[in-house]
Amino acid sequence: MAHAHTETAAGRNATRLAIVLGLTSAYMLVELVAGLVTGSLALLADAGHMLADVAGLALALVSIKLAALPATPRRTYGYHRIEILAAVSNAILLFGVSFYILYEAYQRFRSPPEVSSLPMLAVATVGLGVNLVGMYLLRDAAHESLNMKGAYLELLADSITSVGVIVSAVIMLTTQWYYADPLLSAAIGVFILPRTWGLLRDAVNVLLEGTPSDVNLASVRAAIEAVPGVAGVHDLHAWSLTSGVNALSAHVVVAGDTGRGDVRRAIQALLLTSFKLHHITIQTEHPGDEACEAHL
Repeated sequence: MAHAHTETAAGRNATRLAIVLGLTSAYMLVELVAGLVTGSLALLADAGHMLADVAGLALALVSIKLAALPATPRRTYGYHRIEILAAVSNAILLFGVSFYILYEAYQRFRSPPEVSSLPMLAVATVGLGVNLVGMYLLRDAAHESLNMKGAYLELLADSITSVGVIVSAVIMLTTQWYYADPLLSAAIGVFILPRTWGLLRDAVNVLLEGTPSDVNLASVRAAIEAVPGVAGVHDLHAWSLTSGVNALSAHVVVAGDTGRGDVRRAIQALLLTSFKLHHITIQTEHPGDEACEAHL
């Protein structure tokens, strides 16, 4: 078996995630105090939204630390999958936030409360700045890790929320049309849902050991079959341990008197250098051996 031991994508960005968690937590406290002082229900509700995000970011950070623990005889791949479980948890949390926003928007549309618009505008503007800084810090990492993608989506949802609050505050401040608040809130809830579904779908694909989206299994098969001495490939499987850490196993039929060790080493070198694979297991066989194998 060949291994390319690398730090996970989320692990490489743990420091940035910790900075974002600190900024988000500080802003949540500011928003909570501002909501209590001004009596703004919108700010208090958004502080609750931010509390959910802080919990999600903290969960993502803790999962990175746990995923770095060494493998054991009971968990031979270590704790990499904890990052995926965190991504699933964050997706569920985002779904809850989205549906809460939609429910709250419905309630406010039925009876829109009077809102203290000027403090709401000031706090939301600060919040937008905090979220944009956080998104900048996690932008690149979101393309490498589902865990980091979940954190990034939470910040994106917060940014959209802040923009909505700012627009709503300006409208209410200038026109006293308080229906702006529930209408924009509903738009925010609808905006979050499809992106959260994509995160959940990708995470579940990892848990089901589906083929990673960045691995073209047909190309991998063709590359293996092109190695001199290979007569065929079967039982080819690729899956992810966590984001950016892909594994592969295959049974390779070796033609004639070709050295099985040479073929195996050639295939492993090819897959390590040409494809995004880190754990590779190749079983070499003679023609006809596959007939004796047991399959589920």
